[in-house]
Amino acid sequence: MATSKSQINEATNEKMVSTSEAGHAKNVANFEHLVSYCTGYGTTYNPGNDAIKVDALTPLLTSANSSINAVNAVLPAHTNAISARDIAFKPLSKLITRLINALKSSGAAQQYIGNALSLVRKIQGRRASRKFTEEEKKALVAEGKEQYQISASQLSFDNRLDNFDKLIKLLASIPEYAPNEADLKVTALTTLFTDLKAKNKAVIDATTPLSNARIARNEILYKETTGLVDVALAVKSYVKSLFGANSSQFRQISKLKFRRYKR
Repeated sequence: MATSKSQINEATNEKMVSTSEAGHAKNVANFEHLVSYCTGYGTTYNPGNDAIKVDALTPLLTSANSSINAVNAVLPAHTNAISARDIAFKPLSKLITRLINALKSSGAAQQYIGNALSLVRKIQGRRASRKFTEEEKKALVAEGKEQYQISASQLSFDNRLDNFDKLIKLLASIPEYAPNEADLKVTALTTLFTDLKAKNKAVIDATTPLSNARIARNEILYKETTGLVDVALAVKSYVKSLFGANSSQFRQISKLKFRRYKR
């Protein structure tokens, strides 16, 4: 089956998360360098703002490191749960193709087959009809025959599970559907559905602690004024004011970049 738009979007989101995870760690690593430089300036580094004094920077660095470690601690469970779900779902489309062909050859009424095909298309992300090209859409509009096509790609794991459950129940209601192949029997399909549902729930359950850890981390790193990034920028401004824009001290810290990430 061709890669769907929803699958591409999901892969893109995972890549964005991976990139931002590295970015959070880089912010903390740069902050550690910044604190080291400020400590090295000795008593000369004496800002009026208590929030950027060395005594305040050190515990903030500790909290930031702890928040990164907290995310890293729960990340493997989430990553592994996603991998297990992907592995379990991967053969589903091919199994569904075999299943519908078994139904077609069973002697079942065409109406039952049509109902099953509708669910199969949703599970596999295929359209009931060919998608219009942009040129065809424009031609139809010009002729006053504008057509609206609803996306057939219902490939979120929740949607696939729901449609798979409906398909199994439909097959169970069709007397003619009685395949000899063990993995196509309704009992085997029900067992598979239960396993897929459990693996999807495992991802959901692993998402909660990861999400909470990220929220706590983002509070420490990105909260307005008191977060690590804002504090770091304030420190850089003070060092620039203290030693001058062309000073060796400011050149030390000017290369340290701090960015805000949403994830």
